[in-house]
Amino acid sequence: MLDPTPVPLEVLDPLVTPVRRDTDGARVWRRARPWVLLLVAVAVVSVLVRTFVVQTFYIPSGSMEPTLWPGQGIVVDKLAAEFGTIHTGDVIVFRASAAVAQDCAEATADLVKRVIGLPGQTLYSEGNTIYVDYRPLTQDWPHAEPLEPAIGAPQSPIVVPPGQYFVMGDNQPTSCDSRYWGFVPRSAIIGKVVWRVWPLSAFGHV
Repeated sequence: MLDPTPVPLEVLDPLVTPVRRDTDGARVWRRARPWVLLLVAVAVVSVLVRTFVVQTFYIPSGSMEPTLWPGQGIVVDKLAAEFGTIHTGDVIVFRASAAVAQDCAEATADLVKRVIGLPGQTLYSEGNTIYVDYRPLTQDWPHAEPLEPAIGAPQSPIVVPPGQYFVMGDNQPTSCDSRYWGFVPRSAIIGKVVWRVWPLSAFGHV
């Protein structure tokens, strides 16, 4: 009589690899793996972009009114500061020094101000007029007129040290800036402000 018990395929032919059935977990992972890899790639790219290219910030105070208002969201171009040139009139974000907390009673880690004086330039003021290299500074951006003297005491000319910048807020009568705590080193600059992005009603180039 013939034995009805089935014979395993690998016994009949040892060169045939037996078919392995996926478990439920293996099937789920096989289907989810492309999406997981995509999410990981997106996360890595996002971190790289935020670290080296652009970063978003929110305005903490009214020192940059009327250009920027508290609570507005801005986009900062980090490459422009790392590889580009800083110009008079650029709005920059930079890491605040310890003197800021001491002289301005602000615990903000990062500040946003406008560049007024570049390395090597001579600054002084007469009344509320700022002079850069003995010429009146043309402030073709919205700002509130500073109090007298415009760049604070002493009124004698000051020279911006190499590798450093003199900055002021556009709300010049109330901004706590280089007039109080000194210059901003290039190494502390995070980037240039390029866009207002929040709220959407304020969207635009800075």
